[in-house]
Amino acid sequence: MTYIMGHLGEIGDLTLQHMGLVAAGLFLAMVIALPLGVLAARNSHIGAPIFALTGVLYVIPSLALLAVAVRYIGLGWAPVILVLAAYAQFILVRNIATALTSVSPAQIDAARGLGMTARQQFFRVEIPLATPVLISGLRLATVALIAIATLGGYVGAGGLGDEIFLGLQRKYIEQTLAGSIPAALLAIILDALLRLAERSSRARVG
Repeated sequence: MTYIMGHLGEIGDLTLQHMGLVAAGLFLAMVIALPLGVLAARNSHIGAPIFALTGVLYVIPSLALLAVAVRYIGLGWAPVILVLAAYAQFILVRNIATALTSVSPAQIDAARGLGMTARQQFFRVEIPLATPVLISGLRLATVALIAIATLGGYVGAGGLGDEIFLGLQRKYIEQTLAGSIPAALLAIILDALLRLAERSSRARVG
């Protein structure tokens, strides 16, 4: 642990970079996944090919997908964020569709009976009731992307992958651990926080 103790400032900076990559990837993923999830929930005929496409993206090896992205976009953070957003689709789209279809039709009918428009029903009834399931999907996606974002060190995007790949190249286990341990701790901490948020939202809905 001598290496880690001697490079705490650098590891802290890389951890922040890593969090930035994951946050940007999740944001882009949600922008794409939300309309796709809504479409899949509303129309099963559209949902089937959407699920199939996101499933295909998910089974492609992350390094191979990153190599394709780098070829057309170049090195840096952009291809990493794109790959993170692509991988998150499998989890988020299915989760959003499941969350929306789990809302009781009786509650939607009640909202309609109160004179709510379709837009009001969606934002005031469906989304609040679906929030616990949505947070669950976000938690799974976050943990998965923290691991995948370590590939950023391979293409000059920064993050904890820098320490991991440099350590592997130098066959220096302590430097590899300096990237691996913070990434694992980050995943554990964010998983715990999102679990608490999920339980809190379930309590409010209940």
